[in-house]
Amino acid sequence: MLEPTLITWILVVFGLLFVLLPMLFIQLLMVLRPHSQKSRDIFIGKGEDWHDKTHFRMSFGAGWADLIIWLPLLTAGSGGVILGHVWGYALWAASGAISVYINIILWFSEREYVYPAYGPLVYYTYFWGFFVYWGVAVVAYTVLRLAGVTI
Repeated sequence: MLEPTLITWILVVFGLLFVLLPMLFIQLLMVLRPHSQKSRDIFIGKGEDWHDKTHFRMSFGAGWADLIIWLPLLTAGSGGVILGHVWGYALWAASGAISVYINIILWFSEREYVYPAYGPLVYYTYFWGFFVYWGVAVVAYTVLRLAGVTI
């Protein structure tokens, strides 16, 4: 049993408020209303349109993948971590690794479209950065906790 520490709670609450809830909203919107202007405004900037069919399909597919794989891992992992179970840390680390992985891809594929629409502060924090920072922190914290380090 790995009792939650203050760092555990900070990462769980940050993940809930700045990763899980926004992504749940955004990806449900993408899956349920993929061609709406609101979906396009959130994904690529106000008044913008999909750049081609591949751009749309990548966003639509990511919406489904997040809802089916990533967000359930994040939710179950966070619950398991709060309960102090090793399996929670394993699921949590998997969700953190997925978050970093997809955002490295998005850095190269979406930055030229999204960055100009939102600017550096929003882009490097809320729009892109928080997912990378949270993912790296969760993976590193999990490795330390499973190695017996209590922070």
